[in-house]
Order: sequence, then structure tokens, then C-alpha cells
Amino acid sequence: MEPFEIAVPRSDLDDLRERLELTRWPGEAPAGEWESGVPVGYLRGLADHWRDRFDWRAAERRLNRFPQFMTEIDGADVHLVHVRSPEPDALPLLMTHGWPSSVVEYLDVIDRLTDPRAHGGDPADAFHVVAPSLPGFGFSGPTRQKGWDVERIARAWSELMRGLGYPRYAAHGGDLGVWISLTLAALAPREVLGAHVNFLLTPPPNGPGGTGDLTGEDARRLELMAEYNRQAGYMKVQSTRPQTLAYGLTDSPVGQLAWIAEKFHEWTGPGERSVSWDRLLTNVSVYWLTRTAGSSAQLYFELADRLPDSGRPPADEPPLAVPLGVLACPYDAALPVRSIARTRFPNIVQWSEWDHAGHFPALEDPELFVRDVRSFARALPRDGGR
Repeated sequence: MEPFEIAVPRSDLDDLRERLELTRWPGEAPAGEWESGVPVGYLRGLADHWRDRFDWRAAERRLNRFPQFMTEIDGADVHLVHVRSPEPDALPLLMTHGWPSSVVEYLDVIDRLTDPRAHGGDPADAFHVVAPSLPGFGFSGPTRQKGWDVERIARAWSELMRGLGYPRYAAHGGDLGVWISLTLAALAPREVLGAHVNFLLTPPPNGPGGTGDLTGEDARRLELMAEYNRQAGYMKVQSTRPQTLAYGLTDSPVGQLAWIAEKFHEWTGPGERSVSWDRLLTNVSVYWLTRTAGSSAQLYFELADRLPDSGRPPADEPPLAVPLGVLACPYDAALPVRSIARTRFPNIVQWSEWDHAGHFPALEDPELFVRDVRSFARALPRDGGR
């Protein structure tokens, strides 16, 4: 476990600016705004902001405010943010991002989570925060071996937390981090006190396309999930040809920008600035500067036969015994159905339905996100957990 500080070479930033300046732009699509992809006018504005106004050094300083480390687990480099609370009895909290995200997703919540006393909160709600970059993502860098699927990452996270001296802890996950957190809880129920997730997928009980006996809002949510699967072209490409995709995204910053910005537009609350451009560009810059477009997509390749659009029926897995907290945000790509969730998660202790935000709630409403995590943690058994 070695201390780590982000220090991007000046030459990499100069190269980025030059590539943005020399972008070869396509014509505008005839289908209309966003219908067939990111509109040229929108992306030009965002790319101009990246080139002329976005300050990577300020973003770098923001990231480096938090203690970071690099370690090796099972042959892969793992970068992590690890912030210990000033409260000695704080609850360890492992936070796992997904795609197209990074540890940047949690920048605005770490202070509140680790030091509630300093933000007018109850010190009993404090957490020690561990936020690793997924293998193949961001500052973890590309993986060097095949086989880094959800189960392998979950086992690596278990080893990571033991190595940090946390025998018991809570977990939070979003996007692919949901799957990883739930798998970790199933593999190590004596370690994981409970899991809090946003973007829980609840496949229809009769397999893809089936709605069972559900009506009303539940049926609407299943149709939303079916529509998400129909529109998930990014998932199909990343799960079948991640290396081919990597050439374009690693060579063209505007290509990388479009690939990620489209999802932030589709999966967040209404309006362009539900997530600020600077936060979005910080996240995109992490992918660009570390050249991990292809290695992050490789995770989808490893999971190809288990993804929602694979046509495979939902896995017949045993019910998860640990307490579960579910956060559902109306502008997310898909929304969970509680009656389906109960069959696999008999110990749901908190179910939150927001009236705003989407796929990245820690970015879209940091204060409310922290309150939701704190509320969930209060419901967990604490024997041996602190």
C-alpha cells in the first residue's frame, strides 16, 4: 500500500489541448437533437469548455485533497481514496463506482460522510470512506490479465478491506458497483454489514420481455428497463469489441467525450447542468488522461453473457441475507420494482424514492445522498462493525 498523488505531466495536457483544437467534426445528424446521438452543437460547446475554460490542475488539487493509495491485488493495480474519519468509532464504508464513472463521483460527499460534526451533523453518523477505482478504470490503469469479472473484483475488495484493517464494513455501489457490492455481500456476509445501492436492476419475473402479473407503475418500470436494454448500444459494443472501440476513444478526446457525455445527458435529471460541466469533464479527463477507455470497457466483455441485454433469463441466485438499502431516482436509466426485489432481497431495510436526480445521485444531490446513506447505516447491526 503506497501513497499516491495525481500529477499529470504538462505534456499530456498540451497534447489534449492540441487534439481538441484539431478536431475533425462530422456534420449534424438529420434525425434531430439527441435522437441519433450527441448533437454537434452541444458537443462543440462542451469541447470548447474543456479546451479553454476547464482547469485540470484545479480538479487535480481537488482530488489530491484526499489521501490516495496504490496497491496490487491478485495481479492488478488498484488505486483508492481512503479517508479516515476524525471520529474513532466511525463505520467503514466501501464505495464502488461503475461506468462511465470514477472516484470523481464521490468527491462532493466524502467530507460530509467522514466528518459530519464539521457540517452540523451527528458524529455518530461518521464513516471511514474507502473508494477504489475499479481495475481497468482511471488511476488503477489497465488490467494485465483476463478474467476480471464481478466476482473477482468482489474478492479483491474483500482482500482490500481486510488489508486496511476493516473486518466489518458497509458497502455502497452504483451502476456496476451495485453488482459488485451485492456479490461481495453474498461472498462475505460476515464482513459486509449491509449494502446500499442506486440503480438496482430487477429483471422481469418471466425473463426478458415478461411482465408477469404486474400492472400500473410496476409495469411501467419494467417497460422502462426493456427500453433501456433496447437503447443500450454502448453496452453491446463494449461487451463484444472493447479493443476496437479503444482505438477511437484513446486517440480522439472528442470521441471519448461524446461516449461519456451522452450517458450523463440521458441518465441525469432534466437540464444540462444536473451535473456541472466541470464535474463531467473531470470525470472524462480521468478516462482520457489514463487511457482507460478500452480497459474499462473490458469489464463488459468479461460479463457479456450476464448483462441485461444478453437475452439470458435472470440468474436463479439465493436470496441475499444482509440488510439492503435501495435508492431509486426517477431520471435513471431504469428503475427497480419493489415487489420483484423482495423475492431476492428479503431484508430490505430502506427503500428511498426521490422525486429528482438520476444515475449519479452523489453528484446530482450530494447532501440528500449523504442523508440517505446515513439513514441506511443507522438500521444496520453494529456488533463488531466499528
